[in-house]
Amino acid sequence: MRKFHPGPLLAWLLLAAVLAGCGQKGPLYLPKPQSQPSSSEQPPPAKP
Repeated sequence: MRKFHPGPLLAWLLLAAVLAGCGQKGPLYLPKPQSQPSSSEQPPPAKP
């Protein structure tokens, strides 16, 4: 009876992941942070 060797399975899964990543098109970018709605009036700066 043959023993199960996980090496070939892991190799196929790695190959599938790499090939799936090749299909991602478009520029790489970081999403812009969502701006918090700020009030139009700001409190005056504190005087020391």
